[in-house]
Amino acid sequence: MKAVVQDTYGPAEVLELRDIDKPEPGPDDVLVQVLAAGVNPADWHCMTGLPYLMRLMGYGLRAPKNRVRGLDVAGRVEAVGTNVTRFRPGDEVYGVCDGSFAEYASGRHDRLAPKPANLTFEQAAAVPIAAFAALQGLRDRGKVRPGHKVLVIGAAGGIGTYAVQLAKAFGADVTGLCSTTKTELVRSIGADDVIDYTLENFTDFTDGARRYDLVLDTAGNRPLSLLRRALTPDGTLVLVGGEGDGRWLQGVDRTLQAMVLSPFTKQKLRGLMSAERSADLEFLTQLIEAGQVTPVIERTYSLGEVPEAIRHLEQGHARGKIVITM
Repeated sequence: MKAVVQDTYGPAEVLELRDIDKPEPGPDDVLVQVLAAGVNPADWHCMTGLPYLMRLMGYGLRAPKNRVRGLDVAGRVEAVGTNVTRFRPGDEVYGVCDGSFAEYASGRHDRLAPKPANLTFEQAAAVPIAAFAALQGLRDRGKVRPGHKVLVIGAAGGIGTYAVQLAKAFGADVTGLCSTTKTELVRSIGADDVIDYTLENFTDFTDGARRYDLVLDTAGNRPLSLLRRALTPDGTLVLVGGEGDGRWLQGVDRTLQAMVLSPFTKQKLRGLMSAERSADLEFLTQLIEAGQVTPVIERTYSLGEVPEAIRHLEQGHARGKIVITM
C-alpha cells in the first residue's frame, strides 16, 4: 500500500510517499481502508520532533517510533481483530488511527465510532482530534453551562470552529476572536459576537469592561496575565495546546505556569491534554446528526500532497480543517 513515511525528524521534506506493507490488526484493533484523513498540528510536531519534550515522552529520541504520519481517519472497515465485536468489514467508521496518511491504517476499536450518516468521508475525517479538544476543553475542563459567556480565541481554526459550535450547543453566549478575513465564517457557525483582533487590540477588551466566565485559548501565544484580565473574578481559562519559541517547550511553559498559579487565585487556570474516546465520538455524532455541529473544511489535498498540506497548516492561517483525500 502507499503511505506517507518519514525516517527522521525535520521539515516537510522528510515526508515521502512510499509503498509499504499493509498493517496487521491486533486482537483489539480495526483495520480501516482510509478514504480521508484530517491534518492536525500534532502531525507537524511528530514530523519535526518539536518540542524536544515530546521525544522524551516516548515518541522517539532520534527518529519517530511511528514512521507513518496522520491521526484523524474516516473510511471502511477492512478487517477486525479477534476481540472486536463492535465492527465488522464494510462498516463506515471515523476516529483516530496512528498512521492515517496511508491507504490502510490500524487502530484500537475504542478510538473509532460509526461515521455520522449526514457527513461525507472528507467531513468525518475533519472531526476527531480537533473536536475532542474543543469538547473536552469546554465541557470537562471549562465546565461550561447554559448562560455562560465564553470567549474562543482562534475561533476560525480547526479547534476553534468546533468550540464555537459546541459552546452554542451547550447554551453559552459565545464570542469569537479572529482576523478580518474570518469574521463572517465565525458568525456563520453561530458566534453571538465576533472580535477582529486586527482592528481591536487584545488589551483594549481586557480592561474590565468585558468579562467572560470561560476563555478557551486555542491560539497559544498570549501571556497569562493578559488572558486573566478577560475573565470574571471566578472564571476559567483553558489553554488548548500552546505555541511559542524554544525547542524544548514551545509554549508548554504557559500551561506549567497556569498549573503553578491556579491554586493561589479564585480564577481557574487549566491546561488540556485531550483524550481519544469512542464515547465522545458518539456524543459528537449525535450533535452532528442533529445539525448542531458541522465540520468546516478549508481545502483538501491528495495523499501525495501531504507535505504541502502540512506546510499550509504550519503557516497558521487555515480556516477550519485541512483534509487528505484518497
